[in-house]
Amino acid sequence: MHFWTAPQLRAFLAHDPDHELAMAWRLLANTGMRRGEALALQWRDVDWTTGRLSVRRSVTAVKTKGEGEQLITGKPKSGRARVVDLDPTTLAALRSYRAQRAEIGLSLAKDDALVLGTVDGATRHPERFTRAWTAAVARAQRDVEGLPAIRLHDLRHTHATILLGAGTPVKVVSERLGHASATITLSVYAHVMPGMQAEAAATFATLLAGGQG
Repeated sequence: MHFWTAPQLRAFLAHDPDHELAMAWRLLANTGMRRGEALALQWRDVDWTTGRLSVRRSVTAVKTKGEGEQLITGKPKSGRARVVDLDPTTLAALRSYRAQRAEIGLSLAKDDALVLGTVDGATRHPERFTRAWTAAVARAQRDVEGLPAIRLHDLRHTHATILLGAGTPVKVVSERLGHASATITLSVYAHVMPGMQAEAAATFATLLAGGQG
């Protein structure tokens, strides 16, 4: 598992803000969604009033002998839908992105249109989407000093690691990621916990001594 620090992620997102998939990278980074979940997201899944998006489905490339490869849309990996809160800046960026899509074609901004679909409104192929990510990171590395290469799925790890490192409750992070239980989150991100344990011990000692936590 590899992940970026918050400054590294910020540098990457600022590197090419006009890239065709810049909104995709930002959305993945700010929500911790899986690749297939993001590619299946529709505009009707975004609640503009509450600032939340519903993760209801996921896209997977399936190869069938004699029939070739097909993109199948089904339930998320956990088997159930979840709701993820968006920060105001990301919500505003999504609103602006939808307006841009509408300028290309009104059908691209309809409620049942894919948020991250192609300019033709089709579902992006997961593997080609990943290759676009790899290329984007390689370009950023030429300009951002010390930026390590990470996989697309590592954006999910980055989201979780930054939140856990900042003291966000494990249960909250687990719900955002769509894990079946917080136990899974703990087992996957145990590398973050030692520092958090030390901080918790110091806080408890300070409170016990009569100080302010």
